[in-house]
Amino acid sequence: MIGSDDQKSSSIYNRSYTITSISTDFSVKPKPYLNSSFQRSESVKKVPDSSLGSIKGKVRSICNLFESRRASKLSSNDSKLNTGKSNSIEELNRTKSNFKESDSSNSIRLPGTEDRVVVYFTSLRGIRRTYEDCYSVRMILKFFRVVIDERDISMDSNYKKELLTVLGGNTQFSLPQVFIKGKYVGGADVIKQLHETGQLGKMLKELPVRSTNAWQVCDACGDVRFIPCANCNGSKKVYDEDEDLLKRCPDCNENGLIRCPTCCS
Repeated sequence: MIGSDDQKSSSIYNRSYTITSISTDFSVKPKPYLNSSFQRSESVKKVPDSSLGSIKGKVRSICNLFESRRASKLSSNDSKLNTGKSNSIEELNRTKSNFKESDSSNSIRLPGTEDRVVVYFTSLRGIRRTYEDCYSVRMILKFFRVVIDERDISMDSNYKKELLTVLGGNTQFSLPQVFIKGKYVGGADVIKQLHETGQLGKMLKELPVRSTNAWQVCDACGDVRFIPCANCNGSKKVYDEDEDLLKRCPDCNENGLIRCPTCCS
């Protein structure tokens, strides 16, 4: 029994000795998986700079792409703002040129209308901008309750011929055209600007004021300013008993109309 115990103890001591000897033996080579782990860590640490540089280059190219798009959008917005500013400047220049034209056109006069305001306009709605300008100018002038001689060139072609002769045969004009105290003032832009600055009221100050309401609609013509001719009943023809034939009515215009005697007298 003693011998067996001694053998066991010696084997135990031999095992411990082998363990310590292995652990202290530095000549033993490391295991392959340890070596591979060390090599992997070294491979991670020693990443080539070229790959990082390529990634940075791609990021920079993407950033430059977005910055270029943003810059193009900003430049387009700036161009729109510049075009809007240029358009507003052009409008101001137009109004200034209109004022210069009105100042230079003081020599243009309409004789026999020194006691009223004469407006050449059209009641047709074929061109919306022209109709709106004519309507707005008429409303502005009616606000001052002065005597207004409204001459609709679409109802009577003689008014168009008259305006052409007054303007010296210049066919490049727009409607409406306004004359105050026989002097030529200008179109819609000039009248609106004069009204905003308060100069229009000063120009109309000495004119006679209408006795009736300026906003009241005429019962005879319905604010059309024309009625059918009483001589020919709008047919533009009258019968001449002496010559026994039909002749052109001398009282009406090409449409068989005459000026309303109630509101245009």
